[in-house]
Parts: sequence; structure tokens; C-alpha cells
Amino acid sequence: MARMIFVNLPVSDLSKSMAFYAAIGAVKDARFSDDTAACMTFSDAIHVMLLTHPKFRQFTPRPIADARAGTEVLLALSAESREAVDGMVEQATGAGGSADPGPRQDYGFMYGRSFEDPDGHIWEVMWMDVAAFEAAKAPAGG
Repeated sequence: MARMIFVNLPVSDLSKSMAFYAAIGAVKDARFSDDTAACMTFSDAIHVMLLTHPKFRQFTPRPIADARAGTEVLLALSAESREAVDGMVEQATGAGGSADPGPRQDYGFMYGRSFEDPDGHIWEVMWMDVAAFEAAKAPAGG
């Protein structure tokens, strides 16, 4: 079985968060969803578990961080092109998120932007031309 990741995020409004993640390309997996949680799938390996605050508290004794007041984690997704990076940020903005809470990153071979979901969780979207990156890192003459 391939290794998978399930990112667990506390959300204040489950329906609103589900609509947001659906708008940026995730699909609800009903097998792992109920009225307290929704599994939103980006790929066979990438899943975001949206958990109501009471549900999230079942998994940790620590207080739920306010993602708008501090940053605990930056989540990153790859994209197939520069245009796909811009497209996902535009989708996020159109669905109620905020664009570019951090600066755009443009290094020629790598391009990235970010967005915040309705609860303030920051997602980075990155594209990289791996061949150009490797060529830039290759030693001269060699």
C-alpha cells in the first residue's frame, strides 16, 4: 500500500469548509465523513480531514490554535504549471479564502503562491521545473 497523508484541520463551520475545499478541487470521501468530520481528497495519497472543534478535541488535550493569530504549520501542494498555481489561488479566493498571505515566490525554475482557507490555515501551491532546478545546481564544467 502506498503511503498516504491525512492532514487534520479544526474548522469552525464544517459545511462552509467542505464547500471551500470542494471549490479548490478536493472531493468528499463519504466513507470517512459524518456530521462532525469530512474527508476531502485531493489525490489517492492526499486527504484533508476537516473536523469540528469538538471532534478535533477528541484527538488532543492541547488547545486549538487560532490559525489567524499564529502559524503552526504551512501546508504545501504541488501544481503541474505556473498557471495551475495561479488557478488554484484564484479558486480559493473565489470560494471565500484570501490570496497571498505570504509573498509570491518566483525563482524561474520554481513558482509559488499561497492562500488562507476560511479558518486561516495557510496553503502554499508550488510548481517546479525539476530539470531546470537540477541544471542550475550542477557544478560548472561537469
